[in-house]
Amino acid sequence: MTFNATVLTLYPEMFPGPLGISLAGRGLREGLWSMEAVQIRDFATDKHRSVDDTPAGGGAGMVMRVDVLAAALDSVAPGRPILAMTPRGKPLTQDRVRQIAEGPGAVVICGRFEGMDERLFEAREIEQVSIGDYILSGGEMAALTMLDACIRLIPGVMGAPSSGMDESFETGLLEYPQYTRPVEWEGRTIPEVLRSGDHAKIEAWRRSRAETDTRLRRPDLWERHEGARVQPPSGARRRKQDDKK
Repeated sequence: MTFNATVLTLYPEMFPGPLGISLAGRGLREGLWSMEAVQIRDFATDKHRSVDDTPAGGGAGMVMRVDVLAAALDSVAPGRPILAMTPRGKPLTQDRVRQIAEGPGAVVICGRFEGMDERLFEAREIEQVSIGDYILSGGEMAALTMLDACIRLIPGVMGAPSSGMDESFETGLLEYPQYTRPVEWEGRTIPEVLRSGDHAKIEAWRRSRAETDTRLRRPDLWERHEGARVQPPSGARRRKQDDKK
């Protein structure tokens, strides 16, 4: 099964962009995944090919029209999740990325201006996705980011199947620090444990650093990680609840 991405955008020339080079680009050329960019403006019905209009109720900026967006979306073959890139969406996680990567692909809608008419989300089954708490000029860069996260997990894209397993967020923690030659640089040396050849000690050091860095840099991740780690098995929870009855 080939992962197929269809991107609905006002700027199709932005795709595949950086996804056409490096490992993702090689995977694209080898047929491990495919992409098409659909020009939303092609579905406008007036002579000016309008895709936006003023906000209902007043306010600054313009809003993408629901009739044009729906026509563009309905032109795409069904069967894949539909994702809309918007800062109003649910934060993207590594778990969700992996789920998407394991599927047949995705249809991605790139917003522009002040956003998209809300009726689109009421009328179609669309998952609203945010890549972070900041504002971009449009959804294209967000779409590239999300697709890159998915494509690198497609078997064969990164090479070794284990390449993506020991990284930040895959285990609920940030990744441990990495080092390579030269052993000494500007008076700083690679930690001795990493040069010891003792794999058990190296694994323990890496685990400790991952936990320490996550606790200090991302207390939100650490809290979730600790919460998941101390949860009793579901059967134990049920027995505990039954005892209270």
